[in-house]
Amino acid sequence: MPPPGPAAAAPIQLGVPPPYLRTHGAKMARRHMYDWIVLLLLAAIEVVLNLITPFHRFVAEFMMDDLRYPMKPNTIPVWAVPIYAVILPMLIFATIYVKKKNAYDLHHAILGLLFSVLITGVLTDAIKDGVGRPRPNFYYRCFPDGVPNYEAVTRQVICHGDAKVIKEGHKSFPSGHTSWSFAGLGFLSWYLAGKIRVFDRGGHIAKLCIVILPLLFAAMVGVSRVADYWHHWQDVFAGGILGLVVASFCYLQFFPHPASKHGLWPHAFQHHNPNPETENQGTTDAHQSVLPHDLSVVQYVTSMEMRTNGRALDNMEAGSGRAW
Repeated sequence: MPPPGPAAAAPIQLGVPPPYLRTHGAKMARRHMYDWIVLLLLAAIEVVLNLITPFHRFVAEFMMDDLRYPMKPNTIPVWAVPIYAVILPMLIFATIYVKKKNAYDLHHAILGLLFSVLITGVLTDAIKDGVGRPRPNFYYRCFPDGVPNYEAVTRQVICHGDAKVIKEGHKSFPSGHTSWSFAGLGFLSWYLAGKIRVFDRGGHIAKLCIVILPLLFAAMVGVSRVADYWHHWQDVFAGGILGLVVASFCYLQFFPHPASKHGLWPHAFQHHNPNPETENQGTTDAHQSVLPHDLSVVQYVTSMEMRTNGRALDNMEAGSGRAW
């Protein structure tokens, strides 16, 4: 009776289960609890900064020549800014999650986006309150009836318009619409650049156009602020730079650079799956075996099989009748 052969080795499971929200969401929220607390503090600071009366800088009679632009309504209303700068990017993040099932990507994208817009908002409103630059339409905010009034000696303006309208008239620099737009849509551009691998050296200009599109929209928002006579061009330029710089820092805090070989997913996912090799990271079935990419693993398994077979032959030569 031939001795039984060595037992078949169990298949090696090298795949990494996909990080679903139901399995990883609570853990990520606890791990980033302090980040979410800081976000709440930033939101509270933003509210306070909007309630503060800005600095009323000296405005003399001769300065009003550059501030006599008419009062016009906003082409882009204030309520629309969080819709296209925050909610729209979040919808895109959620769409990527539905397709790829990567909770790390969804959580960190939302967290980074909120940090981008809130940090930008706090910086913007703090500068607004500190600088107190008059808007281009300040004359008609100060003198809504068109009848000016100045002090006899200094010729400083003596406004008799609505207090809230005058308060808003001292918040020209920098542009909040523009800074928020570049903070939210700039973050989205970084995100899209990583997801579609715009820097893969494939020469696909269409990918670059997709990445530039959010920035173009943000730039047109800034143009509308000048056209509506709510801001000087310097206000828009400074707001755009501020928002884009903050968005860049916030994105790179959570994600690798899009040109990186690991630029598809956030830094945290590299800890979940230390050796991501394909674009479908995080989507592998938890019960599906994945072929090893590391040659050392294959060599190790082969060595173990050779040792087992050698033991069996030695036992057979010794007449033990056992294969192990």
